[in-house]
Amino acid sequence: MSPSKIELEQQDRVRDAEFNKAMHGNTAQVAGGFRAIIGKNDSAQKAAVDEYFKHWDNKDAKDETEEDRAKRTAEYATLTRHYYNLATDLYEYGWGQSFHFCRYSIGENFYQAISRHEHYLAHQIGIKEGMKVLDVGCGVGGPAREIAKFTGSHITGLNNNDYQIQRATHYAAKEGLSNQLAFVKGDFMQMDFPDNSFDAVYAIEATVHAPKLEGVYSEIFRVLKPGGVFGVYEWLMTDEYDNDNLEHREIRLGIEQGDGISNMVRISEGIAAMKIAGFNLTHHEDLADRPDPIPWYWPLAGQWKYMQSVFDMPTIARMTWWGRLLAHNFAGALELVRIAPRGTKKTADSLGRAADCLVAGGEKHLFTPMYLMVGKKPEQ
Repeated sequence: MSPSKIELEQQDRVRDAEFNKAMHGNTAQVAGGFRAIIGKNDSAQKAAVDEYFKHWDNKDAKDETEEDRAKRTAEYATLTRHYYNLATDLYEYGWGQSFHFCRYSIGENFYQAISRHEHYLAHQIGIKEGMKVLDVGCGVGGPAREIAKFTGSHITGLNNNDYQIQRATHYAAKEGLSNQLAFVKGDFMQMDFPDNSFDAVYAIEATVHAPKLEGVYSEIFRVLKPGGVFGVYEWLMTDEYDNDNLEHREIRLGIEQGDGISNMVRISEGIAAMKIAGFNLTHHEDLADRPDPIPWYWPLAGQWKYMQSVFDMPTIARMTWWGRLLAHNFAGALELVRIAPRGTKKTADSLGRAADCLVAGGEKHLFTPMYLMVGKKPEQ
């Protein structure tokens, strides 16, 4: 007798957990990103690098086919899981524990802006104290912790990466938030939650990893209570994006490769997906188009004109050409002497390429990481 779907899913989870233990060991409890980076198992990381980059090696925008995109989309879950196996510690080391962009105001430091962006989404959704809320694609739980403290709600974080779940659970306990936060393993295209489980749902730059936006939005619609609200900051190509334009395609492919994305779509397709899922769209807006004095991509640009205080110097210096050269060569040297596991430099180089393409996409108005959509599930 062939194994059932539930049995196959259980086998997949056991296999993921075993790989997580082999690659990450006890690094989920390590205090800093760098200490976690050098604590990986070399052979397991090499396996993750090979599995992830098989979708990208020896492929460029000029030769990309619809078949290439279809193959990545078919393996979205494995692709995303291995991407975060490789990138999570680098994100924490270079960015923080909230893996997203935000808007900036003059005189506002990076972490204040990140928190404000999370508060704004919670406000748009109307999250209140005591609500049962779902965070779809929760990362290591930075936004969930901030929104739980800001609103007093209970938040369940859904994630398909065991390592990130361990990190998120560890941080919640450290901050005394275990009673308000829970982090569970799952695929957001087929959630284990019953229908009508949550008062509100949000996603911050996570559902872009879905193979089809209407698929993940439909699952969110299902688990949301009637009358509940879903809010999302979505990564989308703008409707100025032209896939027949090689420069545009190179920007899109660079973002996808460096950020673990199988297939990005345009704004119009994102809006359509919300409506197909059944939501009444109460608000939608590209926040990147607001007339802000400082662009969302400034931490990646490496340009001194964006410096507001001496505290911005490390961020800008790190992203200049010479700062990145030093950092990436340092990563390569650590690999050479077997302090860092194999693939660390390759992963860092891929993130660097993505940074360049994100900046280019922002400057040319081809891409937004913060298309805000707020949808309400009808009462009946």
